[in-house]
Amino acid sequence: MTTVLIVGAGPTGLTLACGLARQGVAVRVIEKADAFHTGSRGKTLNPRSIEVLADLGLGRRLAAAGRTHLPFRKYYAGEFVNETEPFADAGPTAAVPHPASIWLPQTRVERLLRELLAELGGAVELGTELVDLSQDDGGVRARLADGRTIAAEYLVACDGGRSTVRKLLGTAFIGVGDPEPMMVCGDVEVDGLEGGAWHQWFGPQGVFMLCPFEGTRRWQLQSSPETDAEGRAIAPSLESFQRLAALHTGRADLKLSDATWLSTWRVNVRRAESYRTGRVFLAGDCAHVHPTAGGLGMNTGIQDAWNLAWKLGYVLRGLAAPALLDTYQEERLPIAAWTLEVSTAGMDAVSEGINTPGVGVEAGRVGDFTGLSLGYPWSRLAVDRLAGPVRAGDRAPDAVCTGLDGRPGRLFDHFAGDHFTLLGVGAAAASALTGLPDHVRPVLLDDPDGTTRRDYGITGDALVLVRPDNHIALTAPADAREEVLDYLAALR
Repeated sequence: MTTVLIVGAGPTGLTLACGLARQGVAVRVIEKADAFHTGSRGKTLNPRSIEVLADLGLGRRLAAAGRTHLPFRKYYAGEFVNETEPFADAGPTAAVPHPASIWLPQTRVERLLRELLAELGGAVELGTELVDLSQDDGGVRARLADGRTIAAEYLVACDGGRSTVRKLLGTAFIGVGDPEPMMVCGDVEVDGLEGGAWHQWFGPQGVFMLCPFEGTRRWQLQSSPETDAEGRAIAPSLESFQRLAALHTGRADLKLSDATWLSTWRVNVRRAESYRTGRVFLAGDCAHVHPTAGGLGMNTGIQDAWNLAWKLGYVLRGLAAPALLDTYQEERLPIAAWTLEVSTAGMDAVSEGINTPGVGVEAGRVGDFTGLSLGYPWSRLAVDRLAGPVRAGDRAPDAVCTGLDGRPGRLFDHFAGDHFTLLGVGAAAASALTGLPDHVRPVLLDDPDGTTRRDYGITGDALVLVRPDNHIALTAPADAREEVLDYLAALR
């Protein structure tokens, strides 16, 4: 029997597969498509997703493949207005090693994740379509289009906004949608345009944007759709893209070619009513879809997977009781609600700015799109004994400390992996770091200049228990070792 069957091989499914495979959990990833996607689709990883993928071991590979600084060059009615750069002043700090997003097409993110999965002994099964499923107390049975069946202990649906699994479960997809396309999209090659910026033309006729990708001739095109005499949107094509380029830029010298991934985008703001039905879970776009403002789609899916991976792994490895799995929906569904709200507000802000010279897509950044401030303080897994600005449930900040090899390093080096980390802040916490379970890594921080205390909001010496997904589980006084052990025991 397969331990976990993952349906869908996008960033969500692949992140989940890598997170489970790293724990030694047997996973099977099936993908309906006969070939891997080649269209760019999502194009940014926010700082929190970078931290997640760096923990999995992809940090250097991501940095080498993408770019962290991309100017936004803005035009109005064809005329240059200004150029801005959202992360121009962003620099790493002790608490935040990745302050800027990485511009990287989703296809490259998926390729890197597939490579990592292969290193962990896994692979994606293409052309493998789930058409039905059943479940009982012992597991899930998935029936495939070719008549085969797969038996698994758990199934996780990562099969997108039109999810077959969600429909088979009968899970309501709550929200609203517009049947008319708002944007047309595609990947193209462009001659006559400088590739060091994201070019954004706004004006009375709508929006036309061309975003370059590092190390390639490809650009992602996004535009208000071309319409026919009756006002109906014309299907995207190279010829249509070329006409849209001339219309919005006023330039006859821009030549577009080799158009691929021709797509339309419609406004859908929906989320699943439930993220769990028995032994079946929903993650990524099949659990929530929303406007593109802020680039939260791929990132929210990756972070769904990050939350679920350690919990499924701990239950399957006997380190936690099955009740832990209920906290996946408890923690992630409110994040989806926030995502729908803030991305809708961002889309509205961009739409309202179309007729204002100098406005670009950064107008849609109406919330914290870095993901660094998102946490789960409402969760039953969050226990605070210390009052401070950093609470249980929050993302645990990084810090400069002694590394695993005894040399100067970072706290994130200690977090990397599938264990809990018990931080002892100050000498008084040293005695609490002995005799811990094997899945808890003790780390003593001297913190002579108070940097870690400041970043964690701690006064004096203390204990901080950090979850495998690098969120704070518990904060307590330095002499509260028994409380830490009680917390861990309660998970079982």
